[in-house]
Amino acid sequence: MDIWADFKKFLISGSLISMAVAFVVGLAIVALITALVTDIIDPLIGAAGHVNFASIGIVTVNGSPLLGGAFLGALVTFLILMVVVFFLIAYPYQVSQDRKAAKAAAAAPTTRECPACCNQIPIKATRCGFCTSSVPPVAPATKS
Repeated sequence: MDIWADFKKFLISGSLISMAVAFVVGLAIVALITALVTDIIDPLIGAAGHVNFASIGIVTVNGSPLLGGAFLGALVTFLILMVVVFFLIAYPYQVSQDRKAAKAAAAAPTTRECPACCNQIPIKATRCGFCTSSVPPVAPATKS
């Protein structure tokens, strides 16, 4: 295939569409949390401290104001966003992966080691396909 066909295949693939949807949803979540912090949490903090939150920590250096309140607002936004990402994405994904790993670990083995050459052979084999030595049959596993 040429590069244009590969590019077209990439554009049409389902993973690109899923990634685009995730990106748009992520931007919407960030905008929602930013509005929550800017319009509700910052004024509540300012009301509790009897001060304009946006003007907290204003220091002027050579005519340039340094806004500590804006930084604190961004920090609160970041912390809330990380909590949302953890509980809505990272934690459920990790739980899902742990469940898949537990199911895979619980599956019965399909191979065993040849006692003569240490290669992996099918569990039902009576002769090793690598060294051709006879191997004892495996007793069927009983469920307890």
